[in-house]
Amino acid sequence: MMIRTTEKLWELCIRLSNFPFVTLDTEFIREKTYYPELCLIQIAGPQEEACIDPLAPDLDLTPLFDLMQNQAVVKVFHAARQDVEIFYHLSGQIPSPLFDTQIAAMVCGYGDNVGYQQLTHDITGVSLDKSMRFTDWSRRPLNEEQVTYALHDVTYLRDIYLALKKQLEENCRTEWLAEEIAVQNNPATYETNDDDVWRKMKVPFKRPIQTHVFARLCAWRERTAKQKNRPRKHIIKDDALIELAVTMPKTAAEMDSCRNISNGFGKSVFGQEILQVIAKALSDPVELYPTEWDKPKHLTQTQHTLVDLYHLLLMQISSELNVAPRIIASMEELQQLARGDNDTPCMKGWRRDVFGEKVLLFKQGLLSLSYNPQTHRPELTDRRQNKMGKTND
Repeated sequence: MMIRTTEKLWELCIRLSNFPFVTLDTEFIREKTYYPELCLIQIAGPQEEACIDPLAPDLDLTPLFDLMQNQAVVKVFHAARQDVEIFYHLSGQIPSPLFDTQIAAMVCGYGDNVGYQQLTHDITGVSLDKSMRFTDWSRRPLNEEQVTYALHDVTYLRDIYLALKKQLEENCRTEWLAEEIAVQNNPATYETNDDDVWRKMKVPFKRPIQTHVFARLCAWRERTAKQKNRPRKHIIKDDALIELAVTMPKTAAEMDSCRNISNGFGKSVFGQEILQVIAKALSDPVELYPTEWDKPKHLTQTQHTLVDLYHLLLMQISSELNVAPRIIASMEELQQLARGDNDTPCMKGWRRDVFGEKVLLFKQGLLSLSYNPQTHRPELTDRRQNKMGKTND
């Protein structure tokens, strides 16, 4: 079924509101815009599925947004972040309550960032046809084969959700998932702080003034990309921003002499705005410079060794618990621990219970990891109790 009118959408959402959950997916394009352009919405309840055409003339998505806020209906996505970002951008609200099957699969031992195709095969035994994954979903009309293909992303998601939900409940790990979903329920996850965009690029500069100019340029590009609804690289590319932060040109001619700047750009609207940004940054007091301007902190050889040991500990614990290692701790968190910084997610909540506390024991020499030739498996030994039993979850 393809929904193209507001009346039909109201009828569909009223029916779906009687179900305990709905599964959702979206198709969008983002190659030529800053914000994703929604092209198709797939939705299914236990006994019904449909595609919603957001490109249909005069279609009002309010009934769907209302359903997204119905607290009696769980909204199930796979790898939800981009889909939720779209709903948040369009409606200003995050679908709630939310269930992400990719995160649930990690908690249930299906591996790191398992894809929908693989998870469908693992749980239902069905091998999905992905021959249309490069379809341009913005083109109309969509044929019956395309609609059927798109619906597969939500029809099998029903079985996946029920299977993972059951497994989480049987293993008493529902709260583990709740902590992960809390990140996706936070509006800050989908909002970009223009002044902090530069931090994601991790470009080491030799001088703090260069980092300050770079931060200002990145903020300008982010604001401009949003206002124009164009990709960042269409405003100006990363290499050009880095070069401008190093050279800090004061005139259009100086800007045009940069290797990564095209001739004449300095006199363009963007070029003139960039010159103003650089001039303003150069006039700023030192107190406004980013404090993280210095080179990244390198690990000592001892700290590198600790990271390796913590990683072995992580792999052993994740194997015992049958969960994906990354959902317990990332490599960056292990590096923080090696530096002596315990203010990390893996030292909080359920992660601290299953991993963080063992790290602390390990650092005190009260926990060891060894290989048992009789069982042919590594095992953890608690020196306080002689032997540490396998964690039961």
